[in-house]
Amino acid sequence: MILVHQKKLYEQDFALWVEEIVKQLKSGNFSQVDLENLIEEIETLGRSERHAIDSFLSRLLEHLLKRCYVELPDCYRGWEIEIRNFRKDIKRRLKDSPSLKRFILEIFLDSYEEALEAMKEDYPRTSFPDVCPFPNDIEQLLNDKFWKL
Repeated sequence: MILVHQKKLYEQDFALWVEEIVKQLKSGNFSQVDLENLIEEIETLGRSERHAIDSFLSRLLEHLLKRCYVELPDCYRGWEIEIRNFRKDIKRRLKDSPSLKRFILEIFLDSYEEALEAMKEDYPRTSFPDVCPFPNDIEQLLNDKFWKL
């Protein structure tokens, strides 16, 4: 009966459902935990973290491409600020979930292709390299100022 209540609560008041699940887990009342929805929520969290990293990486690469290849000096400072912000976002996620470094390496080339496609569309007169000029070394990617090299 309690488990049926949990499943309804999940659909009607998610925040309250979370509170109830936490109470049950802390008290060791595992038999009453709505496992089906709990598992779904945990899987969603993992996907959400990967999606955020994917988005931040693509945006970082876009701004690196702009800063290194687009000749608009008045925009450099703004792009550098964005680069710094996307790097901070990625570093924050990696601090909480270091295993996402592997994920970055897995998606790196696809993210570059995405960024390259966007930049070619946004700046059709600019020549961008088809092969990624940035290292897939995460420490370098998150720290080096490639436009000063």
